Amino acid sequence: MSTSYWLDRSEKNGKKTYDVVVVGAGISGLSTVYWLNQEDPSLKIALVEKHRIGFGASGRNAGFITCGSVEHFNRLIGKHGKDEAIEIWKFAETNLQLLKDHIIQDQGDKIEFKHRGCYSLAAQESEFTELKNVAKIMTDIGIPTETYDSDRILKCVGAKKFVGGIKYMDDAETNPVELLNLMRTKIKCDLYESTEAHGFEQTGEGTRVLKTDNGDFEASMLVFSLNAYSATMHPFFADKIYPTRAQILMMEPVPAFMDGPCYANFYLDYFRQMPNGSLLIGGFRQIAKETEVGYSDHTTDQIQNALHDFVVHHLPQYKDKKVSHRWGGVMGFSRDGQPMVGSLPDDNQVFFNGGYTGHGIGLAFHTAKSMVDGIFGRNVPRWLSARRFS
Repeated sequence: MSTSYWLDRSEKNGKKTYDVVVVGAGISGLSTVYWLNQEDPSLKIALVEKHRIGFGASGRNAGFITCGSVEHFNRLIGKHGKDEAIEIWKFAETNLQLLKDHIIQDQGDKIEFKHRGCYSLAAQESEFTELKNVAKIMTDIGIPTETYDSDRILKCVGAKKFVGGIKYMDDAETNPVELLNLMRTKIKCDLYESTEAHGFEQTGEGTRVLKTDNGDFEASMLVFSLNAYSATMHPFFADKIYPTRAQILMMEPVPAFMDGPCYANFYLDYFRQMPNGSLLIGGFRQIAKETEVGYSDHTTDQIQNALHDFVVHHLPQYKDKKVSHRWGGVMGFSRDGQPMVGSLPDDNQVFFNGGYTGHGIGLAFHTAKSMVDGIFGRNVPRWLSARRFS
């Protein structure tokens, strides 16, 4: 983050005083404000955002509200053990339930929310064998999952040349920006958009001062909800949360034929038919891992062409349709694939949440609640706490 001398408004706008200053107005920052409001409605909170609400990954993602993790459940077990893998999956399920109870309520149509499950498709028998094993493991422990052969996949989602797949019954989807706009109506804070933070310092009185191009913000507590951009505010995050680009392509609408969103290729690629019939498809980062990193959100011909080729190969309903949008977004990938919360090791009044590894809509609301739990002395799951990296 940087501030031009010519654009610096700090001297003119002076210092503002709050109880808490939250930096980043994506789903993580808005969720943080919501749970702080619930904990103590009297807190005076500022929400500081470089651009506008949802300008980062929160407004550039595919709108999947995915349960679980970035990996198939069997691999999650291999990495964390069965008990912790179940806990991680249930954490995401609770995230969705919390969103429904506290934010969405009866406003689902307004934000294009649908709770109809999500498919994971296999183009090869080897992946389908693994997916069937995943479905069995999940069914045995009570997580609702169904297995589909190629004919049922074709019938349900219109996708060709897949040998089969499974359906996670509890996944959902939404318009992510409309979700954020709805969240904004349910929180109490002073929102400062177009305000770029570029550092912070302690004062002799025990407060923290956030330095921005829109003046200083003094508070007893700072919260960084910056996800991919966390390391731009403090070096602690440099080896824990990595900026990783994702690209999306959208094609002009056709009549509805798909009854749920889909993942393919071990979660790496994903697509869904929008309420207006448009197709949204993203992924293929794996073909250019070395370049799909950093803070630029530009698109590349290599990945955009791969996305279009996928459509022609698997979703010929769109093969003659024009591309209406292309965009990129910068996600925060954590070192171990799980989000993290805590306070800075050298400053216990500066808290953070982030590292959603491409699943922020499915994890951030509950993650922010867990961070606020930690602030107020309640337990935080071991796998979520940043202390796991110590």
